[in-house]
Amino acid sequence: MVEDKQAKNQADVILVENALTSSNQFSRIIEKYQEPLRRYVRRMARPNEDELDMLLQDIFIKTYENLNDFDLGLSFSSWIYRIAHNESIDFHRRNKRYGGSLDDSTGDDDSLSLIETIAADGDIITEADRHYVKKSINAILDELDSKYRSVLVLKFIEGKDYDDISHILRKPLGTIGTLIHRAKKEFRRLVEKRGIYSGDL
Repeated sequence: MVEDKQAKNQADVILVENALTSSNQFSRIIEKYQEPLRRYVRRMARPNEDELDMLLQDIFIKTYENLNDFDLGLSFSSWIYRIAHNESIDFHRRNKRYGGSLDDSTGDDDSLSLIETIAADGDIITEADRHYVKKSINAILDELDSKYRSVLVLKFIEGKDYDDISHILRKPLGTIGTLIHRAKKEFRRLVEKRGIYSGDL
């Protein structure tokens, strides 16, 4: 696992070095990160499709403009996710402040994965529940404080480890562990509040 992560980091270093040498090579970074960041931004910022495209464009513009400042000894993945995180949080706050609509219709299998991972072991979700979960997951996540939503999405949907999350959110490892524990507890409370499960969590 560690070797796999190191290999991915090294591959990113090569992408960055090539992009710094030739601006045409920056498209390789876009190709690699466009879909992961699209998924993350959609989950965190809750934009419509047009807004999502604009957010991604802004993220890659900022990435390109600041590429010279990236420390090649660090994780590029964490660095670019940090940019995406900041843009997503800013957008989400603006959207809520000015009364923008938040779309609850974008639930997918990642939603079920999040529920099943956070909840207790066993057959928790019935087939009848699945449709409701898909419709409700964004509303549940949106009720969470952004610091809780961030760690849950990064850990359980993006599959980031504690070290990556620490770098993305710029918080100590111990704080990340505490945030995840509290976020899971609050998530379970909101799931129970909506009556998604009949069993104990």
